[in-house]
Amino acid sequence: MYINDINLSPLVVSEPSESYQSGKTLNRWVEVLVDCPGSTGLFTYRLPAQLEIKPGDILSVPFGAQQLGAIAIRLLAQPNIDLPPEKIREVEDIVSVGFFPSAYWELLNRVAAYYYTPLIQVIRVALPPGLLGRSQRRIRLVEGRGAGGNSYLLASADPLAFLTPTARQVWELLQGQAARDYSFVYLQQKVKSAYRGIRELLRFGLVESYLEPPRLTRPKLQKAVTLTGTIDDDLTTRQREILEVLRRHGGELWQNELLQICNASSSILKTLAQKGYIVVEEREVLRTEQGPALVGDGAKSLTTDQASALETIQTLDEFAQILLHGVTGSGKTEVYLQAITPLLNQGKSALVLVPEIGLTPQLTDRFRARFGNKVSVYHSALSDGERYDTWRQMLTGEPQVVIGTRSAVFAPLPNLGLIILDEEHDSSFKQDSPIPTYHARTVAQWRAELENCPLVLGSATPSLETWVSVGRQEAGGRGQGAGGRSYYLSLPERINSRPLPPVEIVDMRQELQQGNRSIFSRSLQAALQELQERKQQGILFIHRRGHSTFVSCRSCGYVLECPHCDVSLAYHHTEEKAPELLRCHYCNYARSHPKFCPDCSSPYLKFFGSGTQRVTQELARQFRDLKYIRFDSDTTRNKGSHRTLLTQFANGEADLLVGTQMLTKGLDLPQVTLVGVVAADGLLNLSDYRASERAFQTLTQVAGRAGRGEDPGRVIVQTYTTEHQVITAVRSHDYQSFSQAELEQRQALNYPPYGRLILLRLSSLDPIQVQNTAQVIAIALSTEEFEILGPAPASILRVANRYRWQILIKFAPDALPQLPDWEEVRSLCPSSVSLTIDVDPINIM
Repeated sequence: MYINDINLSPLVVSEPSESYQSGKTLNRWVEVLVDCPGSTGLFTYRLPAQLEIKPGDILSVPFGAQQLGAIAIRLLAQPNIDLPPEKIREVEDIVSVGFFPSAYWELLNRVAAYYYTPLIQVIRVALPPGLLGRSQRRIRLVEGRGAGGNSYLLASADPLAFLTPTARQVWELLQGQAARDYSFVYLQQKVKSAYRGIRELLRFGLVESYLEPPRLTRPKLQKAVTLTGTIDDDLTTRQREILEVLRRHGGELWQNELLQICNASSSILKTLAQKGYIVVEEREVLRTEQGPALVGDGAKSLTTDQASALETIQTLDEFAQILLHGVTGSGKTEVYLQAITPLLNQGKSALVLVPEIGLTPQLTDRFRARFGNKVSVYHSALSDGERYDTWRQMLTGEPQVVIGTRSAVFAPLPNLGLIILDEEHDSSFKQDSPIPTYHARTVAQWRAELENCPLVLGSATPSLETWVSVGRQEAGGRGQGAGGRSYYLSLPERINSRPLPPVEIVDMRQELQQGNRSIFSRSLQAALQELQERKQQGILFIHRRGHSTFVSCRSCGYVLECPHCDVSLAYHHTEEKAPELLRCHYCNYARSHPKFCPDCSSPYLKFFGSGTQRVTQELARQFRDLKYIRFDSDTTRNKGSHRTLLTQFANGEADLLVGTQMLTKGLDLPQVTLVGVVAADGLLNLSDYRASERAFQTLTQVAGRAGRGEDPGRVIVQTYTTEHQVITAVRSHDYQSFSQAELEQRQALNYPPYGRLILLRLSSLDPIQVQNTAQVIAIALSTEEFEILGPAPASILRVANRYRWQILIKFAPDALPQLPDWEEVRSLCPSSVSLTIDVDPINIM
């Protein structure tokens, strides 16, 4: 393991009362964990007299030729005896004060140990971007080529003739850049053996090398103007006007706002400040996500089931796992809101995790309408500054609610009273790469244990792991779940006793036999026509984005593939008369659509399969008056686009929302009466033991978007395999029978939740080396303690020119084997082969 050499268990890190004294001896040294790839131990630094450093502070330290971020671990009265004092360097500065409380530090260590990840990698995930900065070496031209004292170079007809080809290449690159300045790393990428050329240019004094300090995220400061004195007679009319404006605004305004209102320049404010009428000072402006203005919302009356569930949650003031199993539209969010209300009054905070950024605008609006400015949002789509300020806002200790995606499980909320995972079954809660490959549900459970607060797992289609560990009890029952008390709470009915929408299964084989070649069945066509006539709204679900899933030659069968990955290129339609574009969904490679087959030169190239673009084109052709909005990762890339598109749809600007998996994740759109699943088969036929579970969850969730308002809903699912057990279960909204059948299969094969898996992912640019390394590791792992599946090539062998192999380790959780020494396993990998250890993998394709 990475951190065997760091014994941190007895530490109490970053307690507010931490003293700088140890008895009567002043601590003058600090051990730190440095943010540098390959460095896994602790390093000792001297404390400067002017800095008051405590364990848990984030520091900036010199490390080799760089300036790096580091975490203060412990203070020392004496440095290690093996270290000569004169070689111990000094801490540069404090970036952020006392961040890691003891329970939080234990959480990070547990994540590092369980997911076999260096501790510093876990810390990087937990902290907002920019706190752990890194300096970089840069090279720039010396102004005036004679500055280096080599005038003989300038005297020649061609001054660069004396330089080697490598040095000349570096020189020309720098010359061609406006700032005449590049990073050392960039020059190395562009010029082979660039370091030799740079060394030569340095010797001649033609360039200089310098260290650029880390670009750390800092608070945003803005000038504020405050009125200090009464308005006297020694003022000009213009000065008097400005002070009057300031007075009318409560005596305080931001400088740029005041200048804009008065159409004035900053010089007049300078004069007023000199006369003592105003004070101009810099103040911090918090960069936080700004939602629309909302009308305040009060608590709703609850159904009997909701009230019973809420009562159980509110009686808990210690760690417990609660599965809130509510059908779609049963009012789980209202239970969350009412469970949080008393906590805020008690000075406690709540953490709400959601699977997708697309879900946060709608959920955030509901929470803000109830709790106002006590609600913050934290996810990767925020700017670095917004994440930094939101993160610091959490550290204030004020009672608040944080809503976020997977990484928000590390939000540093003090006095945490409740953790909620909404749509807990969703695979987005698991990180595949980069390391740590953590599952937010697992980390949330540890965090709830350490904070001694309840954890609520909400879903209409719980994951089988949660169902086995928590849910297999009578409604309202309790028992001993994994790691403590567990409760199963059921919401079996929708609000106002609205019925679940009937699900109609359409056999597309019969449609074809009866002459319907459209991607829409006759039943769906009639429903779409009705939708238009009744002025209602609907959702069309298709599990792929793009126009077509592959392009093939009808003459020879050639399929256009990505040159960097072993997958076909998908066709993406941009706009009318624009060039036809083929794109790889794995490495984002793009090329124009050829007029002729690259293999046989035939002009007969055909698009096969359907994506969201193809569906919208077909809609436009068959239903000209039907307005639609596409909602997939292609149309929601820009910041705020999720909110914009959903607002447009909610305001009735479109009849249909056409989209991918995003549509399944908790969206509450009361006006939707129709849900159509264009092709369910793409979800069913995947080479993954979780394929059936995922398909059932996705189809049940998307079906649940219909009929949530006053008008009854209707669901139409198109498939070529009507007899599949998933389709049968979805038709009757029957989670119980589906889970029972699926669990029997899992138990027979010893797959989760009855067995445990660890997936080793290997990749390299060299296909032979990665295959050989996989075989060497599989032989080294051979033991009777666990089952080895593989090595085998990944389902898509090559992605972005990297060849991928994998080894699956399977074992029973109740007979935990002596797992291998992962450091030894890593030592079997040459430097050209990367190895990722994915504990409890969700995706094994």
